[in-house]
Amino acid sequence: MRWLDAREFEDAIAACNLLPGPASTQLAIFCAWRVRGRLGALVGGLTFIVPGLIVILALSVLFLGKTSPLWVQGAAAGAGAAVAAVAVQAGWSLVPSSWERAADSRRLRWVAYLLAGGAAAATIGPWLVLVLLGCGLIELAIRRPARATAAHAITGWPLLAARTIRSAGLARTAAAVTGAAALLPVAWTAFKVGALSFGGGFVIIPLMQADAVGHHWMTSSQFLSGVALGQITPGPVVQTVATVGYAAAGIGGGLLAALVAFLPSFVFVHGGARHFDALRSNRSAQAFLDGSGPAAIGAILGAAVTLARALTHPWQYAVLAGALVLLLALRRGVVLTLLSAGAIGVIIALAAGTVSP
Repeated sequence: MRWLDAREFEDAIAACNLLPGPASTQLAIFCAWRVRGRLGALVGGLTFIVPGLIVILALSVLFLGKTSPLWVQGAAAGAGAAVAAVAVQAGWSLVPSSWERAADSRRLRWVAYLLAGGAAAATIGPWLVLVLLGCGLIELAIRRPARATAAHAITGWPLLAARTIRSAGLARTAAAVTGAAALLPVAWTAFKVGALSFGGGFVIIPLMQADAVGHHWMTSSQFLSGVALGQITPGPVVQTVATVGYAAAGIGGGLLAALVAFLPSFVFVHGGARHFDALRSNRSAQAFLDGSGPAAIGAILGAAVTLARALTHPWQYAVLAGALVLLLALRRGVVLTLLSAGAIGVIIALAAGTVSP
């Protein structure tokens, strides 16, 4: 339909990857903004998000219900067992291109950033965002002239994001949304997912897992099921936050979590879309991404460790191993792998009369 030319679309992809939050959602909103302005961005973004949100909330009711049928419990345990393999596949697929972009002089730092992100995801999940920001700022400081001051070091993406948030009144909007004190922890978790996490996808898993399990909204196995639901439903993995919200406060909590998590994407595009061309060519933004990017890849791989630790049944480790073979050796798709793992879980549960034979 020629809404954008090839160069503009490429610039939009690059700019969205420089922003925190789900890049696919931001790209959809930007394309709609390019066609019909702010109203188009709103409509385009909602049509991208809402179908998957409806599906994942419906599945959450089924899979997280207190009286779920045995076959549902088995499917959840089976699919959940394969989630760590999906994280490994997602992270590994990003390594070659990121490694190639790193010049020879930067590859040692690339490895350090990767290891830092992986270690943070596996150990200090709630604080992962600080490590990602730190890696980006370290690379930015190294690449800027020695005379650069601390004030200069926050140019590029951080300055654009700050201006965007301020101009759109995100703080006021978030305060209005989180007025109900009982839902404040849900809103804060969703805000961290949507506005403070780089790389999207599995990078946000440690953030959500720490809050979902730490606040006793979900058990570890239920969280695995929620991530699996986020993978097999249409839309970005960030949809998983709706499952977390549902576990915490029912349908209202799920809707609130989705609203708060996706709101920053609309804000960033509405407030900064006209600057996307400049953002991509901004050297400070590129330097920041060269530090936070490898750290985000490491965080995805590190998330696999926390997900694997959440397995509770011996047979799940066999399912995990099979999922690794399907994804990495046989190169089968994620949805097929999760459905196959879920089917195995159903068979085991029905044959044994329990999910923990």
